[in-house]
This record gives sequence, structure tokens and C-alpha cells, in this order.
Amino acid sequence: MTLYIGREASKLWKRICAETTTEINLLLENWKYLLAGLIFQYIHGLAARGVHYLHRPGPILQDLGFFLLPELGQDKAYISEMLFTVVFLSFFLWTFHPFIFKSKKIYTVLVWCRVLAFLVASQVLRIITFYSTQLPGPNYHCREGSRLARLPKPDSVLEVLLINFPRGVIYGCGDLIFSSHMIFTLVFVLTYQNYGTRRCIKQFAWLVAIIQSLLIVASRKHYTVDIVVAWYTVNLVVFFIDKKLPELPDRTSGSSPPLLPLSTKDKDSKTKEENHKLLNGNSVDPADWRPRTQVNGNILEDANGVHVDTAMNGA
Repeated sequence: MTLYIGREASKLWKRICAETTTEINLLLENWKYLLAGLIFQYIHGLAARGVHYLHRPGPILQDLGFFLLPELGQDKAYISEMLFTVVFLSFFLWTFHPFIFKSKKIYTVLVWCRVLAFLVASQVLRIITFYSTQLPGPNYHCREGSRLARLPKPDSVLEVLLINFPRGVIYGCGDLIFSSHMIFTLVFVLTYQNYGTRRCIKQFAWLVAIIQSLLIVASRKHYTVDIVVAWYTVNLVVFFIDKKLPELPDRTSGSSPPLLPLSTKDKDSKTKEENHKLLNGNSVDPADWRPRTQVNGNILEDANGVHVDTAMNGA
């Protein structure tokens, strides 16, 4: 038993070391994209903090979701946050599974480059939207009479730049259309839908996304329109950006794919080349691409001088 555990531990360590080397090479190639995506997360938080200064509390708007879903109450508002935390941590850990498991389909660095691209595009649209129109916040700390509903004029630029993290993020107001929590949730679910391997987990992830939507509305953190807009906007953003980005290499085939994905141009060129080979009666293997001619009903293969007679003269 001890020998078995030691052997498996040795295999695991070798797997981790090999995967680390691969991911470091990818990180050296793509660190600029990752850094840009992380910096934009701060810019997004800064924009949300800025709109809080513009927020003016008022009567809660008429909302279908508020009418249909009972209000959870301020003491149970943490439920949606807990669910979101579970979703975030689960997805984060899944992206690092290639370091542990032998069966793997993704590269961690490339997946996070893709995820950050989806997030940035969605957040740009979100910033434009909530700065276009400021709605009175339905959350408890954004309502009339709350001292957090309006922010006093900042004393310095530094006060704005520091965004009072994490309190300023948790108790923000004005950044409503559309929900940031749903941006992250849907991007994570769509990414696993494309690159995950367990069908039951995919179905469960969509169920969790629906429950998350309902809990956000029931907690009165967003209007229903904020959730509805997030659902179709994020799905469209992911759909169109995914078409523009290079295709990720699939690691499930057991072969050794390139570390970096082929560009769309290279992928199309490779496909056309393979189709051309097949139309000429050759296999996809370039080594088997031999010129063939037909003379008097005979197929001649110049590569090895083989003659296949289909009809012989005088026979």
C-alpha cells in the first residue's frame, strides 16, 4: 500500500512539473493579455465606484420580478453572494485541473485569456449602459434614508482611485444595468459548456445560473431588467468573440498539439489542404501524397513503379 501511494505521488509530481513547464511557456507568450484583462477589472470597479457619486435614491421602480418573487429580506441577502462565491471558486479550481488530472482538455493560461476577453467586452458594454441612465437602486443600502445611498464629494482623487475596496464594491449603488454577478456567472458557465467534459455538470451549471438570477432579484440587488439584459448580452458577446479568437487546442486526443492555437487563417488553410489531398485520392498524410497517372486503363504510381491493371490490351 505504501509502495502504491509512493508511486502514484511520484507520477502526480511529475505531471504537475510537466504541466507547470507548459503553462509557464504559455504565460510568457500571453502575459500581456492576462495583465490587460486584470487591469480592466480594476477599471471596471473604478467605473462602478464613480457612478455611485451620481446615484440619487428614489422610489423603487415597478418590477415584474419583485411582484412574482417574494423578498428574501436584508438578513438573507447573503445567500446569493454565497452561491456566487461557490460558482467563482468552482470555476477557478476547474481551470487548474490539468495540473492534477491525467485526463485534460484545456490549457489554463489560454482558457483564462479567453475568459478575460469575454469579461472585458461585457464589462465595457455594462459601463456604457449604467452611465447612460442611472436608476434608483432597489438594494436596501441604496434606498432613500440610507446614509450609503449617496456618496459625499471626494476630498481627493486618491479617494476615488482606491475605490474603498472591498466595502465600496459590496455597497455600491447606481451600477445596475446590467448585473456584474451575472456577467461572471454566465461567462463561467458558457466556458465550461464549451470546454468541460461532464454533461451532468454542464446541465447543473445552467440550473445554478438560473437560481442565481432568481436569488439576485429576490434579494432586491437588481431589477429584473438587469438580469434579462445580462442573459442575452453575455451570450451574444461570448458567441461573437469566440468566433474571432483562435480555436483552443484539444488535448483529449492523446497527441501532442501545438502549445498555441492555430489562427483562423492557418486553420482554414490546413483544412483546404487536407480536402485537396482527399479529392486527389490521397490520404491526409503528406508522405503518401504521390502523383498518379492513368494510361490505357492502367493506374501508374510513379513513387514505387506499381502497375494496377484494370484492362490489358489484347486480352
